[in-house]
Amino acid sequence: MDLSVMIPELLSALPLTLAITFVAMAAGFVLALIATTFRVRRIPVISQLADLYVSYARSVPVVLQLFVAFYGLPVLVGVLGVEDFVSPTIAAMLGLSLYHGGYLSEVMRPAYLAVERGQHDAADSLGYTFRQKLLRVVAPQAVHIALPGYGNAIIYLIHNVALVMYIGAADVMATAHLVMERDYNQYQFETYLVLAVLYSVLCLVAWAVVRFFERRSGKYASNDKTVGTPLMASI
Repeated sequence: MDLSVMIPELLSALPLTLAITFVAMAAGFVLALIATTFRVRRIPVISQLADLYVSYARSVPVVLQLFVAFYGLPVLVGVLGVEDFVSPTIAAMLGLSLYHGGYLSEVMRPAYLAVERGQHDAADSLGYTFRQKLLRVVAPQAVHIALPGYGNAIIYLIHNVALVMYIGAADVMATAHLVMERDYNQYQFETYLVLAVLYSVLCLVAWAVVRFFERRSGKYASNDKTVGTPLMASI
């Protein structure tokens, strides 16, 4: 097989793969923030619903979540009387956003709880609202704790984007299978090897970006003391 022909074909599907990944990252992050807020504040009923959502996202296989989104979303919009506009790409974005949000919530919540209790008490004693305490005290310290887990979540998301081919989204993996079928499956090893390199590069870039922010956030953490020193030292 001529790699100079195959690689451009695979790269032509890369923008869709990246679009699905970035939408799932952004929407999942927002969902994780909302779910984590409800879970740490323990609001009756709402917190239990947030726990149920996280349990669903973490317990159900990702490919099954994609099928639920693909077949369930048209039913939902039909019940609401809205014209069916669901495409495989939209279903892929929805399914992966729900998965990523639930998984990421289990990164954010332990990071929030890992901030020393004295930091919360000090912020409360200064009259901070929950929002002020979160933004000025807890978040800068929790971010440093959460970043390694967040990096893993991004890498898992990139891996799981490859599953969207099962609901008909024309991503890199689906394009690779079309290329192999066109060539009567003669060059499976070469094609999968190129895919392995491509996904490795994507994951390496994601790891490097997260690692950069992890180093930047290190200024909020003490090298040999507890993370919760910034506010305690100021009062």
